[in-house]
Amino acid sequence: MNFDNYVTYSLYPEFHSGLSQLDERRLVSGLESTLQEKGFSSSQMPDLYVNVYTEEFQEQSRNNIGIGVGGGGGNLGVGVSGGIPLGGPKTFLKLTFDFIDVQDDSLIWQAVVESKFDPDASPEKRQARFERIVKKALEGYPPKK
Repeated sequence: MNFDNYVTYSLYPEFHSGLSQLDERRLVSGLESTLQEKGFSSSQMPDLYVNVYTEEFQEQSRNNIGIGVGGGGGNLGVGVSGGIPLGGPKTFLKLTFDFIDVQDDSLIWQAVVESKFDPDASPEKRQARFERIVKKALEGYPPKK
């Protein structure tokens, strides 16, 4: 496949990332600027559709404090132990980037990026996070021969 043939793009007609409206705008802004840096131009008659969808998930903190209590007397022994997680669950976003050949309606390239996501971050930090995610995802395009 010759990836040099793809020079124009448009967002997928039914583009719904699954993000809030503001975060979706941040994502699209980062996506458009990164695609333009890679030599693409936006078009009403594109070679490629670009679609991005997200999945949010939580992962428990892996940091624990171990607690142990023990005692005994005579022939009797008692022990209790457990772990207390430090911090709450961490939120992650899994973003899938699809490049779809418009003429063939076929997937030609895909990238999946997982990133920590802070729902309470400032708008500036969120914008910067989405720009880093997009750059990370698209650094593999076009694929090396």
